[in-house]
Amino acid sequence: MRKIVVTGGAGFIGSNFVHYVYKERPDWHITVYDALTYAGNKENLKGFDENRFSFVEANICDEQAIDEAVSNCDAVVHFAAESHNDNSLANPWPFVETNVVGTFRILEATRKHNKRLHHISTDEVYGDLELNDPNKFKETTAYNPSSPYSSTKAGSDMLVRAWARSFGVKATISNCSNNYGPYQHVEKFIPRQITEILQGRKPKLYGSGENVRDWIHTEDHSSAVLAILEKGTMGETYMIGANGEKNNKEVVELILELMGKDSSDYEHVNDRPGHDLRYAIDSTKLRTELGWEPKYTDFRAGLKDTIDWYKNNRSWWEPQKVVTEEKYKKLGR
Repeated sequence: MRKIVVTGGAGFIGSNFVHYVYKERPDWHITVYDALTYAGNKENLKGFDENRFSFVEANICDEQAIDEAVSNCDAVVHFAAESHNDNSLANPWPFVETNVVGTFRILEATRKHNKRLHHISTDEVYGDLELNDPNKFKETTAYNPSSPYSSTKAGSDMLVRAWARSFGVKATISNCSNNYGPYQHVEKFIPRQITEILQGRKPKLYGSGENVRDWIHTEDHSSAVLAILEKGTMGETYMIGANGEKNNKEVVELILELMGKDSSDYEHVNDRPGHDLRYAIDSTKLRTELGWEPKYTDFRAGLKDTIDWYKNNRSWWEPQKVVTEEKYKKLGR
């Protein structure tokens, strides 16, 4: 592989992957394909040599544009997705269009041009676990999505599996736990709490805060995806996780502590409808078959680095903040 297309490469996880690959594979050319919706930001993609980087502004549902982009690469890494649960509850259609129809377009283009595809998915397709359940999500766990977001991602996974089996598309899938790190939109849980404190307000906690997420630093996600892209077995699914289970209450309290505040100085807000209770990833297959290991195993240190990034990049997130908080105000959250 020398030329890759990264769909959704101007978004949070996609842009971090682009930075990671640009650093780790200096002989690769990266084309970012992104529609630049509210979650995509070209400011995330500064500092690249134009001889190694190009940008295509287009929607993944645009059959002609995606066909042209795929025809000129060796592999596609498909990050592009609508991914915020609250937004999916308010308006499901963009999730159906982007996550299902968009993935169909990419599959057809990779099939036509016989290109390698890696599809990025989420642990949310598996539903949730009880707090005291000793099990974790594995590649063989049955799908049980609970929101328009997770159900459309489940649909996209099924499409990839079908195209791999029926048409021989050279595809792999990864399902990852919750990411954190730089360039994440302020509507998401961790950056929302950090930026609330930076603007002199109390952070917000859904319900009782018992909901557990399995946190992974976005750089660890990037290194795992690169390992799968280069060494993964075609047709296989890999779980990406770093054993980072924390409940939301713990995360909010740690953010407050790291920012020099009283750890109890937060507000309870209305819980999200159908809020999944617990996610947990078993990444044994990825670690044993591909030799991957996470770098950011200290959540406290990774979170401190993330807080510092938001402190030092106010001009990046402040334009998003007013619109985001107006939306949450209407929802009572």
